[in-house]
Amino acid sequence: MKTEILYRPSYSMAHVQLDPNEEIRVEGGAMVSMSSGMSIQTQMKGGVLKSLARSVLGGESFFMNTYRAPATGGEINLAPALPGDMAVLNLQNQGMFIQSGGYVASAPGVNIDTAWAGAKGFFASKDLIMLKATGSGTLILSSYGALHEISLAAGEKYTIDTGHVVAFDEGVGFKVTKVGGLKSTLFSGEGLVVELTGPGRVLMQTRSTDAFLSWLLPRIPKQGGS
Repeated sequence: MKTEILYRPSYSMAHVQLDPNEEIRVEGGAMVSMSSGMSIQTQMKGGVLKSLARSVLGGESFFMNTYRAPATGGEINLAPALPGDMAVLNLQNQGMFIQSGGYVASAPGVNIDTAWAGAKGFFASKDLIMLKATGSGTLILSSYGALHEISLAAGEKYTIDTGHVVAFDEGVGFKVTKVGGLKSTLFSGEGLVVELTGPGRVLMQTRSTDAFLSWLLPRIPKQGGS
């Protein structure tokens, strides 16, 4: 499997070349185009209960699509719903937590499961729910806006708004908390943050869907209004 990210950073697309009979698992709705002879199988990954947990808690599709190249090989182009960048990670018998909506595709050797990663806050639009990717192989992620990666040393702490988290290594410690006191939470424009503790890498996005919706929704004319 060879993957190249095209048209970055604003409207990125992943171009994936598959070897003969090679497979790739893709989040529903992420397929843009594919070569002739590619087959597709839609199924509930991990059984009914895990698929329900991934869909209801993780915000991902209930079904995942597995694309298989023919004997001559093939290619598939993938893109997320929101404008932004994409990243290709190669897991080597390791794990990563992925913010809901950041998962695009993965090799069959990477297992995708749902994991609880925080607590529900007063003003958050949703819980901080993370998908957990474990195993070995290619993992394709997406961001809303540009991707920014940092590497935390052992014991180093870093704070990120939950809406800007994309993914972080399994070994990174985390704690979800409110910004300051009640007054700060009400008037600062911030809600929940996650305090991360190294060692490990962290991927964040430069835009937040929650922040965008907070800006957009009040500007949408109400029915019957001007």
